[in-house]
Amino acid sequence: MMTIDEEQQALLKRAAEERELIFNRYSLGLDPSNQVDPWENPTYEIYHITDKYGFMHDSRLPDIRDAHEVQKTKIELERDKKWVKMIDKWNPHHEKLRKRVFKGIPDRMRWPAWKKLLNVEETMSANTGVYAKMLELSRKYSTEVRQIDSDVNRQFRDNLAFRERYSVKQVSLFNVLNAYSIYNPELGYCQGMACVAGVLLLYMQEEEAFWALNALIVNEKYAMHGLFIEGFPKLTRFLEHHDRIMLKIMPKLHKHFMKHNVDAILYSIKWFFVVFVERIPFSLSLRVWDIFLLEGDRVITAMAITILYLHKNELLRLKDMDSILEYLQVKLHKNFGYNDDFAIEALERVMKKLKEHKLDVPPPAKVTEFPTKPLGQFVEADIEKKIGRRRSEYTDTEKQVINDVILRQEQNAMEVQSTVSYETSECATAFDLYDSASSRLTLDHTDSRSMRHL
Repeated sequence: MMTIDEEQQALLKRAAEERELIFNRYSLGLDPSNQVDPWENPTYEIYHITDKYGFMHDSRLPDIRDAHEVQKTKIELERDKKWVKMIDKWNPHHEKLRKRVFKGIPDRMRWPAWKKLLNVEETMSANTGVYAKMLELSRKYSTEVRQIDSDVNRQFRDNLAFRERYSVKQVSLFNVLNAYSIYNPELGYCQGMACVAGVLLLYMQEEEAFWALNALIVNEKYAMHGLFIEGFPKLTRFLEHHDRIMLKIMPKLHKHFMKHNVDAILYSIKWFFVVFVERIPFSLSLRVWDIFLLEGDRVITAMAITILYLHKNELLRLKDMDSILEYLQVKLHKNFGYNDDFAIEALERVMKKLKEHKLDVPPPAKVTEFPTKPLGQFVEADIEKKIGRRRSEYTDTEKQVINDVILRQEQNAMEVQSTVSYETSECATAFDLYDSASSRLTLDHTDSRSMRHL
């Protein structure tokens, strides 16, 4: 019979062998000798069913573009030229930049524009060799490799760039996430990071995406560290702010949600964690990303309110939790009901109205939302993490997350009772999206550990 020490050594050896096996598969990439299970490479047809972003669709796209699409292409080509000049003479504070970002960055220009907005090239120059070092260390010491491998195999499998197992972009995503888990050991890895890094890799090279991801996580303008760190302190803060706005400007819809046990945490996780990707059409989510990279995280709150405001009448007609969640999580992704330009115009109006009501910015962040330990300094994991043993009990931080959710639900219930009657209509004068000139236009249990791998 093995001693405790011998058992730990055996588990460490097995974990190291598994890590090396997974890394070897990604190193081989598309080499014919690489072993891929049939279920990992679903068959696909690319003729006629792939959109401009590389995503495939169940039904064939039209063979002939209508006049609107042709005109839209001509306009985008002209805007390409303007963006080339603007990037060449980059001024992040120029008012013209904001106007053009709200119109939408042309897809061909997102690579240079996003790199400018996230200061990627300067960061790379100041950190020569750091990414390669982190990647090398991750091959020896990453404790997140199994979960990352699983998530890479699920991410954007309906996109040509990620469709084939161990494709170039899959390998890049695997590398970026493992390297970052070493670079920021306090954070490690949370599943939402795979989607964020995946979006970046659609427009960037591997190391560029690594430093762009780091900017989104540690820069106070975006501060996604607080979303992904254990306890999700920023998520809690943003949910409370979201509830506050709902009570102020859409009390009827808020009460409707409470009546059917639709807590904001049930429908907004992907809104806040990955900036609406896979919850609204991809073309619209890119437009939101453009503005997010320019304006920062206040855009997320505003877009959440925009979605609910534009669809409140339909949501009020739905009479149970399942149908409400299906509408917000599934139907709007397939068909948002408004074109992208209209939705972004509504978002801009919402941002303006929230600012007027002093609701555009949530309460200040606490220190727990930001890294407290140096980045890029290797910290060897403890035995429990190395062997992948899951704790049998919640940590104090995880217990606090559950208590916070329960407390927020109780507060919501009390506040709803003090608002207007459920039968009254929304107060348009408190928060009117449309100026007269533009009028044409239950959470029973929360497992905070599993939330890190939603």
